[in-house]
Amino acid sequence: MNKLILDNLSTGVVVVDSQLCLQYINTAGENLLEVSFQQARGQNINSLFATSGNWSEEIHRVFKTTSGFTRRQINMQLASSFRHITVDYTVSPILEPSEFRNEKQKDTKVNYVLIEIQAMDRLLRISREEALVSSEQTSRTLIRGLAHEIKNPLGGIRGAAQLLSRELKEPSQKDYTTVIIEEADRLRNLVDRMLGINKPLQLERLNVHEVLERVSALTEVEEANGITLVRDYDPSIPEIRGDKEQLIQVVLNIVRNAVQALGGVERSKRKIILKTRTQHHFTIGQKQHRLVCRIDIIDNGAGIPPEIAQNIFYPLISGRPEGTGLGLAIAQSIIIQHHGLIECESKPGSTIFSIYLPFDK
Repeated sequence: MNKLILDNLSTGVVVVDSQLCLQYINTAGENLLEVSFQQARGQNINSLFATSGNWSEEIHRVFKTTSGFTRRQINMQLASSFRHITVDYTVSPILEPSEFRNEKQKDTKVNYVLIEIQAMDRLLRISREEALVSSEQTSRTLIRGLAHEIKNPLGGIRGAAQLLSRELKEPSQKDYTTVIIEEADRLRNLVDRMLGINKPLQLERLNVHEVLERVSALTEVEEANGITLVRDYDPSIPEIRGDKEQLIQVVLNIVRNAVQALGGVERSKRKIILKTRTQHHFTIGQKQHRLVCRIDIIDNGAGIPPEIAQNIFYPLISGRPEGTGLGLAIAQSIIIQHHGLIECESKPGSTIFSIYLPFDK
């Protein structure tokens, strides 16, 4: 029962011994520190971090003084992914109950300490996700209204150009009406792409790795061994309910963006990682899901320009001169229809697109 309660907390709970070796970690702690209990048990807790400040010295002090402490908004870097997290944490000694201690003994020996870790960036992320979902819905409403206003006059322009072309006798003059018709068609296609896929989702039970393998096969054919694709799958992930073809489109779009981002990287070092994991008690928008599937698409390219990093999921925002800025907006729309979300973290040498898909839709 105690383990069940601890595993349903949203706060990470870690227990270490006097050598700072990990003796217990709950589910929230596993998710936060991106490590499993089976993998980390018995390891020094500092091995889980690339940087953690001087917290090990402070924890050692708790064993000597039996006095706990709290630290606020501390930045740490995880060793598993080199991702930075901002946390509040409280360290408390685990004291033996008085009935197990010699009452005459003045000094109480501390064998274990309890570390409670609360991710502050989680709260910021939830707020950002709510804003992202809301803005996506607003954008779609705006685009639909704008598309209606654009397509009506475009149809009139195209029809008039066709009628005019029939009246013209000189072939050279018909070249001008041909340009008008072709440009009207191009604009109509652009508006249709902005609207995204309007057909309802064709939901089915599927293994998310089938989607990733299909994308991998397409990418390996297109790139002809120019990029190393690394598969880091969790085979225990259960099936999800989703539209297979649309999910393939989403992942393929992000992978192709990653391929283009690797253009400036030495050919032998170009790498894309496809990674799958499950996360417990994960909040998307205003709803907390017991379990979600997380798909990470990671590349070692130049990264997304900082000036557009916060807006890449809006239509017509692109970091490439030849880009239309529609691919990520459409991908986000498809995933939101699956009650999920796409997030991105980017810096030079590491860009991570994370797709979250709940199992309990």
